[in-house]
Amino acid sequence: MDVGFIGLGRMGRPMASNLCRKGFRLTVNDINPEAVAELELLQARGAGTVAEAAAAGQVIVTMLPNSAIVEQVVGGAEGVLAHARPGSVVLDMSTIDPETTDRLARQAEARGIGFVDAPVGRLASHADRGESLFMVGAAPEHFETVRPLLEAMGSTIHHCGPVGSGTRTKLVNNFLAVASCQMNAEALALSQRFGLTLETTLEVLYGTTAVNGQLKIAWPTKVLKGDTDPGFTIDLAHKDLTLIVEAANAAKVPMPMAAAAREAFSTARARGFGGRDFSAMADALCDVAGIEKPRLRQA
Repeated sequence: MDVGFIGLGRMGRPMASNLCRKGFRLTVNDINPEAVAELELLQARGAGTVAEAAAAGQVIVTMLPNSAIVEQVVGGAEGVLAHARPGSVVLDMSTIDPETTDRLARQAEARGIGFVDAPVGRLASHADRGESLFMVGAAPEHFETVRPLLEAMGSTIHHCGPVGSGTRTKLVNNFLAVASCQMNAEALALSQRFGLTLETTLEVLYGTTAVNGQLKIAWPTKVLKGDTDPGFTIDLAHKDLTLIVEAANAAKVPMPMAAAAREAFSTARARGFGGRDFSAMADALCDVAGIEKPRLRQA
């Protein structure tokens, strides 16, 4: 299958690489020429423009940072929809505003082009291994078209419903994933202030309903061992919380905890933690409070 792939950042690059390794014929585009060159080593063809990548694919994949960029790259005058083949399918894996997804899907339909939203669950390390999770919004026939690509890039695929349902499911998921980081940060900062032993505190929490996946699975391998190199940054988590609050406002659903978490992430960004892994919210809060950072003792 011929695939146009636009957006070779920390998530897009390994996903495109996995497609190349599994026999898909890729034409790739990114603002970073080094990322394009890396894919060319895997026999992808580099494209100098979005239009060139779009025209080359039966499926055109976009993996981009935010709603405004997706709107321009997909819907702009020199964008994907203006140059994609009739009958092709756009597969947008970005995490963006649901209303942007809906608008682009309508524009695609008017041009005889399919549109699928398939934002990604899990981290960049999972993308490296081809173990991403996808939340897919698509008409059944378009889902079947993109399924082989998703299977090549990931290990778990959920067809959540029609176009737009993937993006909305991602926002629900990320609200819990990101907000739990703030609650965990506050709990461990309080534990540190009380002078409690971190290992004992975690042992207690792991045995009660207070436990969550971030605290039990993710944090012991990241911030609690001193590793805050980004898998998913505080900046990106803040972006997602903003999408969540704005989408909830549009749907008239009050989400005061999401709004409070967003402001906590704003504080972390203001103190220089924006580029760190989102588990570093623990460090950011301890920095604000003047508390020693929580760290597990090395065995």
